[in-house]
Amino acid sequence: MTTQPSADGVCATSRLLPFPLAQVFAAFADAHCLATWWGPDGFSNTFEKFEFKPQGRWTFVMHGPDGAHYPNESVFLETAPERIVIRHDCQPFFTLTVTLADSGGQTLLHWRQAFDDPKLAAGIWHIIQPANEQNLNRLHQALASLQP
Repeated sequence: MTTQPSADGVCATSRLLPFPLAQVFAAFADAHCLATWWGPDGFSNTFEKFEFKPQGRWTFVMHGPDGAHYPNESVFLETAPERIVIRHDCQPFFTLTVTLADSGGQTLLHWRQAFDDPKLAAGIWHIIQPANEQNLNRLHQALASLQP
């Protein structure tokens, strides 16, 4: 369950995924796979630039189920198998830190969104909470679809 924003604007959640760490990391590192699961239910993505490396740009448009288009600009700050850090460079401004740890052949994922404006995080909590959970559900489904 995604936690309510802390006083300093941090929302966090954890999930134990029944997939090896390398496979979970690959779901972030591979643009095609990432495009299939990134975002809440009903969203799709068009990636314009995807440079999965430190200081690499990630520019994309999220397409909402209502037909709206949401341009996004981000920078990958870290891209190690155990830690991915993404700076979201447009509204709402935040830094997402994803840590991955092996847990007996499964992967413990920690998802930490640190919003620049704590008041904004509190104000959009009703969107953040279900969106983060749906996003991780979609990651799980994408990984499951790759299983033999």
